[in-house]
Amino acid sequence: MVFSTNRRELLYGLGATLGTVAFNALLRAEGSKELADPLSPKPQQIPAKAEACIFLMMAGGPSHIDTFDPKPKLDSLHLKEFQRQDKFASAMASGKRYFVKSPFRFRKAGQAGIDMCEHFSHLAGVADELCVYRGCVAESIDHPTAMYHMNTGNRFGGDPAVGAWTTYGLGSLNQNLPGFIVLPEVSYPQGGAANWSNGFLPAQFQGTTLRPTGTPILDLEPPAGVTRRQQRKNLDLLADLNRRHQSRHPRHDELQARMDNYELAFRMQTQVPELIDLSQETEQTQNMYGMGGELTDGFGRRCLLARRLVERGVRFVQVYSVGWDSHDYIERSHRRRIQSIDRPIAGLLRDLKQRGMLEKTLVVWCGEFGRSPDNGQRRGGVAYGRDHNAAAMPFWLAGGGCNAGHIIGATDEIGEKAADVVHPIRDLHVTLLRLLGLDDNKLTYFHGGRFKQLSQTGGEAIEELIA
Repeated sequence: MVFSTNRRELLYGLGATLGTVAFNALLRAEGSKELADPLSPKPQQIPAKAEACIFLMMAGGPSHIDTFDPKPKLDSLHLKEFQRQDKFASAMASGKRYFVKSPFRFRKAGQAGIDMCEHFSHLAGVADELCVYRGCVAESIDHPTAMYHMNTGNRFGGDPAVGAWTTYGLGSLNQNLPGFIVLPEVSYPQGGAANWSNGFLPAQFQGTTLRPTGTPILDLEPPAGVTRRQQRKNLDLLADLNRRHQSRHPRHDELQARMDNYELAFRMQTQVPELIDLSQETEQTQNMYGMGGELTDGFGRRCLLARRLVERGVRFVQVYSVGWDSHDYIERSHRRRIQSIDRPIAGLLRDLKQRGMLEKTLVVWCGEFGRSPDNGQRRGGVAYGRDHNAAAMPFWLAGGGCNAGHIIGATDEIGEKAADVVHPIRDLHVTLLRLLGLDDNKLTYFHGGRFKQLSQTGGEAIEELIA
């Protein structure tokens, strides 16, 4: 008599027989390997060019209408008054509203003719490296929830950040540095450190912040009079005591994570001082990033440090620029923000390319949502700014196997809503993972009674963004 069975039936059968003993032992053995070295390099789940990601986060909601998505229709509607009867996804308030044209001129840059605001004078020189996407739709117009959504896939926070998922799936290429590093401004973005949380993943995958001023990491140097040998002996004693405790509490994963972090901190003391010494870079390179410039120095330093981190094997680096919440005086506010990032980002892309790193490094530029084509303020014949807009937002990719030199998708004629190649943020997350060689349906973690993933409930890759 011949019996046939499929894979699912075999697994269920193992769970119902003595075969489960060997099966569970095998799973425990595999799990112990990951626990022993959770940041060890792992192979990509699917073929992809990108091996690392630099994520440029413009906190506050940059306006697509005033950066990469010009809307000439607004010129004829400028200051025209109308009434909003409902609270649209693109507007923060109903009632009396005024259309607002962009205060900036636009030009088409590169052979691809990428639309750019006039103040992107340096980025225009590398326009053909960009894949500009105009079809993304967010789900929240509140800064904290929108930031959490873009960074973690969950509007309410508490879940792992994209960088945590990436290092969980791929590990790190440098065991002496964290796999996920965040470069914030002095002022953290809304939502704070939860934007780079490990969530329910093991603590080793949390983003490590490097401070923008002073020493990048507190207590980086050992106390006066304490030698490296003494530190090593102290850590060995502490590890021995922790292992004894862990043998009595084998499910205390946080203890193992803390032990790993102590060891990583010890190794970082020899790596970080050299890493953050940007004076090692040539004057030409420093100028390329805008170091020393009144508006560009801070962001330029963070972009250059991001390149140095990726060059040394850090898997995911997130760089923040805050201050994009331009409800008032958008011409002044957005102009200064654009000028502060223009030269550094162009320098980053040029530097990565000339070093042969751009093809293997995915660069992402976005905010948490876009801006509305109107607002509720008008004084002296001037409409000042724009409100939050979840129905249309700016986003672009460069390097890492993206469809460079193209504009994908479109918004309607006034920029209020995405109208073509429309996708939610979860599909964007699936696409980013795919470009990094990760499958959202395979990159899961069992928590709270089910296998969880970055997209929350699954999504689809945006094929038009992939070369």
